[in-house]
Amino acid sequence: MANVTHQPDPVEGQRVYELDRAHVFQSWAAQAMLNPIAVASAHGCFLWDYDGKRYFDFASEFVFTNIGHQHPRVIEAIVKQANELCTVVPPHAIAARSDAAALITDLMPDTHNKVFFTNGGADANENAIRMARIFTGRDKVLSAYRSYHGNTGGAIVATGDQRRWPNEYATGHVHFSGPFMYRSPFWSDSLEQESQRALEHLEEVIRHEGPQTIAAILLETVVGGAGVIEPPPGYLQGVRALCDKYGIIYIADEVMCGFGRTGKWFAFEHYGVLPDLVTFAKGVNSGYVPMGGIIIRNDIAAIFDNSYFPGGLTYSGHPLACASAIANIEVIRDEGVLENASEVGERVLGPGLRQLMDRHVSVGDVRGIGMFWALELVKDRETKEPFAPHHSSSPQMSAVTKAARDRGLLMYVVSNRLHVCPPCNTTADEIREALAILDQVLTVADEVL
Repeated sequence: MANVTHQPDPVEGQRVYELDRAHVFQSWAAQAMLNPIAVASAHGCFLWDYDGKRYFDFASEFVFTNIGHQHPRVIEAIVKQANELCTVVPPHAIAARSDAAALITDLMPDTHNKVFFTNGGADANENAIRMARIFTGRDKVLSAYRSYHGNTGGAIVATGDQRRWPNEYATGHVHFSGPFMYRSPFWSDSLEQESQRALEHLEEVIRHEGPQTIAAILLETVVGGAGVIEPPPGYLQGVRALCDKYGIIYIADEVMCGFGRTGKWFAFEHYGVLPDLVTFAKGVNSGYVPMGGIIIRNDIAAIFDNSYFPGGLTYSGHPLACASAIANIEVIRDEGVLENASEVGERVLGPGLRQLMDRHVSVGDVRGIGMFWALELVKDRETKEPFAPHHSSSPQMSAVTKAARDRGLLMYVVSNRLHVCPPCNTTADEIREALAILDQVLTVADEVL
């Protein structure tokens, strides 16, 4: 993969860039501040611009190219499906949709045998909330402050981070503090204490809100865009127990952490829990065609056997998306992608990032699992003062981001964090190459403290 190149064409690159800036309205951005890379091609864990410069995709784009760019088996599946049946409405039964649903549910216990397909993660969470509300007859949804669940009406209000603030139009959403040992909201001295106190806090919120009013608790199994935060030992089991105690639906948001990102098909497998509803997107087909969905517990699905489900999407289970999902799942299974994510993540990526922390005073914390990691950049390790204010940026972070881009390293940058999330099939040697570049970037971070 590393030997693939792109024939430079700077004139075409300038044309693409100028048209983008003239006509494309970008998400989550002040438009005049943007300076996008004009991407000409991609392969594996690399991108090329029109000048022929290569970039290491150390973020899997927005953490979704789990099997890398342009995998030939997925491309072939999309082309084959396009030639056979390019599009069809959801009510028709088609091979690609049926086979994709069967493959996905085969990854779950027999308690979960139905999939509702959506166009992405936001509408997966939106419809999971709808199902939980109808099933329980309750309204409220609890979710964590450190979270991101999408940008549709209900999903963005379920979100805890700053992207929620200008979008709070939906009702019935309540937030709570989840466990986060590095910046503990509970003044804990250990992971066990953090878990216990976080669960006590959650139960107190449930009691104050009224258990009989709460339809669902929506949680990212491993917090993604809000920090790559693993749950401490016992926390998710405790959440599961609270849901059972109060008749609340447990929705696991696996949009970012599912389908190999943590070294297992689903991140919740690491923690000995089984959610009632599982939302997915991104990694199910590595983002090759927009797709998301909900894996539904049988008894929740059954209430709609003879009762109308008030939700749907024109492109639900789109043939091209389903074909790409089938091929993607087969690639993960056949090419040892789960094993690679676990092995390379545990033996190369994680240790390599911790070694960088040892060498660079600007790194306050390193955390992660599989191919899912984050570094917190701080001005002072003792005070943990971040490089950028919470939910914002700073000249220091801008300098670090520029240093990475100049050196051909692309990471997912949020506030004071560098999210390191390479494709799950990235090799150990490729990881070492990227870590060497990151070492140079962190030298810049040390200099701009």
